[in-house]
Amino acid sequence: MIAVLGAGAFGTALAISLSQNEPVTLWGRDPEAIALMQAGRENTRRLPGVALPPGVTLTSDIAQACRADIILLAVPMQKTAAFVQQHAVHLAQKTIVCCSKGIDLNSLRGPTALIADHLPDARAAILTGPSFAIDIARGLPTALTVACASGAQALQTRLSTPCLRVYRSDDTIGAELGGALKNVIAIGAGVVMGAGLGDSARAALLTRGYAEMNRLATALGAHPETLAGLAGFGDLVLTCTSTQSRNFRHGFALGADAPIDPDITVEGVATAHAVVKLAKNHGVDMPIAAMIAALTDNRITVAEATQALLTRPLKEE
Repeated sequence: MIAVLGAGAFGTALAISLSQNEPVTLWGRDPEAIALMQAGRENTRRLPGVALPPGVTLTSDIAQACRADIILLAVPMQKTAAFVQQHAVHLAQKTIVCCSKGIDLNSLRGPTALIADHLPDARAAILTGPSFAIDIARGLPTALTVACASGAQALQTRLSTPCLRVYRSDDTIGAELGGALKNVIAIGAGVVMGAGLGDSARAALLTRGYAEMNRLATALGAHPETLAGLAGFGDLVLTCTSTQSRNFRHGFALGADAPIDPDITVEGVATAHAVVKLAKNHGVDMPIAAMIAALTDNRITVAEATQALLTRPLKEE
């Protein structure tokens, strides 16, 4: 059996999709919210309009959920370490598939590394790639990557559905960093469009941002081909070109000098600051990421960031 821990939009969507193959338990921390979802068979707050199939069992009992042999961990990146520590007794010796995208600000570690740190007897994997929750929930064709040091083929089989095609990889570092770093560039793409700088500027930022992603990822041991796949380039294209992306919308609001919704989790903001630290530690030049971190902190304006990037020394591509 599979359990999904985290009843947000993405966790709910995965539970809906995977229930086509086998029974799935969807866990949420709020008993009242879970009771409402059970009564209406719908996640009206996070994924309205999509019915929960009979194969999805809802619970707020973590022990019940963790009876499954495969655990999909769909909690925000910056809460992952605390969550794993809090529920370590239930997660021990499990196969844990992380579904968050980002870098922990405190440790500068990715999700599978956090699992390894806190649960050394568990098997950690990551599920990532270009996907919006509503597309998965509605059964629209989607392709993802599952990365794991060993056993990726078995996970690939369990997590693939008629509409969800899963590719496998053993490069967990590359898969993690592709999903994390694209969020930073997506904020930048949103800034460009919100500020009215044009599609040409967005294409330039996406391309040079992808170069930055590759520089840092390979410096940390990732394979370049992983960044060229679904976990990197594929996810980058999706989040830099669609208003469904929370990171893109956040950047658009920054660029347009519009209000920011504080209740929406935007993983790229924290990741941008973690990336700046990682880049400095490893001697990697990441000017776009540095500008985005400064913009999200209100340390510079869009005009100043644009000028800083356009006046950098000319170089060979």
